[in-house]
This record gives sequence, C-alpha cells and structure tokens, in this order.
Amino acid sequence: MGRERRKYARIDSEQVISYSLEDDAGKLAVSSNLSVGGLQFQVIGCEINYGEVLRVTFSLEDQAVQAVGKVAWATEVDAFTTEVGLEFIHVEPDVQRALEDAFPES
Repeated sequence: MGRERRKYARIDSEQVISYSLEDDAGKLAVSSNLSVGGLQFQVIGCEINYGEVLRVTFSLEDQAVQAVGKVAWATEVDAFTTEVGLEFIHVEPDVQRALEDAFPES
C-alpha cells in the first residue's frame, strides 16, 4: 500500500454539525471525520464550492465549539449529496489546545 498523504491524523467523528457562510443562517450536516487541521462532512441539497469560507460548530470532548475554515475540496456523491473537506483557518486557542490533546500524535 502507498504512504498516507494526509498532513494530520484523523478520527471518525460521525456527528451532526452546523455550518454557514460567514453571515448566513446555519445549516445542518453530518461529519465523517475530524483532525487538528480540519473536518470532513456531507451536506444534502446545498451547493458548496471550493474556496468558500465557512463557520462550523461541532462537538469536541462533549462541548460545542466553533471554527472557521476554507473549503479545500467538495465532491458530489450523488444528485443531492456533497462531501466536503474543510481546512481550519481560524480556531480559538482553547479549541486548538483541545484538538491537539485529542490528537497527541499530530
């Protein structure tokens, strides 16, 4: 098998999250994994494009936390579903520490 090319280790994280463009109302999605550097999730019935900046709210160690990220990739799964990779660009210091604690090998 080939080498893993990912910059950060990931953990499975199937949870309901909310996301929004910076000034829009939030929408719901389902995450599939989480890392120190970002989040992967699926949206249904919404168009999300490469490069868009989103605010996400998700659970980390039983607390709701927020981060801002840039869409690194978006792939249509089917006519209604899009898989999205979000790279964090702004995370509060306490959230960053909690992420690093959750991923000690990163």
